[in-house]
Amino acid sequence: MAHDPRDLDDALLAFWTERHIATLTTARPDGSPHVVPVGVTFDPATATARVITSRESRKARNVVAAGEKGQRVALCQVDRARWSTLEGVAVVRDEPEQVADAERRYAERYRTPRENPDRVVIEIAVERVLGRG
Repeated sequence: MAHDPRDLDDALLAFWTERHIATLTTARPDGSPHVVPVGVTFDPATATARVITSRESRKARNVVAAGEKGQRVALCQVDRARWSTLEGVAVVRDEPEQVADAERRYAERYRTPRENPDRVVIEIAVERVLGRG
């Protein structure tokens, strides 16, 4: 079932704030899928999801390789019968204020992230939400 990213029901909103690990699917330059576990935060007010990572990670390099228009990606989390997928276009942000904001959001959902001077943010403009909370 598809949902409006800016108007999720209470169950799906809760699901995206509880402590769950998600998977991020990006496309490698050869088009094959790259799926990795990630911590993710979602802001329904702006329909933006964020994943913090190292600049040299494969997922960040995949998004950068797609160019300035970004890359279509999917984030998915599952907890027994509850599941949800966020779909949208990702770009990599490295501005210090964007990284700090993403780290703060990550700390609220998970824990304070370790120090990483090479940290960037994969920022996803969420266009569609699927799932059942």
